[in-house]
Amino acid sequence: MSRHHNAWTDPLIADYVADHTAPADPIQQALIDETASHPRAGMQISADQGALMALLVRLVDARFVVEIGTFTGYSSLAIARALPQDGRLLCCDISEEYTAIARKYWDLAGVADRVELRIAPALDTLRSLPAGTVIDLAFIDADKTSYQAYYDELLPRVRTNGLILIDNTLWSGAVVRDDAQDPDTVALRALNDRIAADPRVDSYILPISDGLTLVRKR
Repeated sequence: MSRHHNAWTDPLIADYVADHTAPADPIQQALIDETASHPRAGMQISADQGALMALLVRLVDARFVVEIGTFTGYSSLAIARALPQDGRLLCCDISEEYTAIARKYWDLAGVADRVELRIAPALDTLRSLPAGTVIDLAFIDADKTSYQAYYDELLPRVRTNGLILIDNTLWSGAVVRDDAQDPDTVALRALNDRIAADPRVDSYILPISDGLTLVRKR
């Protein structure tokens, strides 16, 4: 099982939570194992985060979900499985190589018919959506310096009571360290401040994995 220990949660507590969360099934575990040998394996979300995201998809009764940043597909697999039979997931990524692994596991899980993958800059994909497109839930897990642009494009399209989930918003704790001034950390701090002050939404940063912000559109 894929687990993520962070600096703010006792590892024993983190493992206890993971042990009391729906475990990865054989297909998910095979994806975890295949991704483990990837040089950027740390980009994969943890199994317990995937279980949480699947729960949120079901809680908001999502029918149309947008994912920005698919990598090898663990998050998209969790989302697609949580969608109803007529649900649709639009995945935005720029890597044919990484997403080829995702495609394989969508097929194995029998959810490929629910997933549309567009290999293109995500902002271009979002701006090309038909007028009036309504998004029930979105997940952002891509280049951190573009997070605010993704948020700005997504929020007007998200329905009332819909959700935007944003990954890595605690950034290994760097967001609270004054000496951390790299572009990614600066961008994440600015986004966190922006969302906290945004009158259009309610939000909360969950200290799960590397920080997962839940944004509910009012």
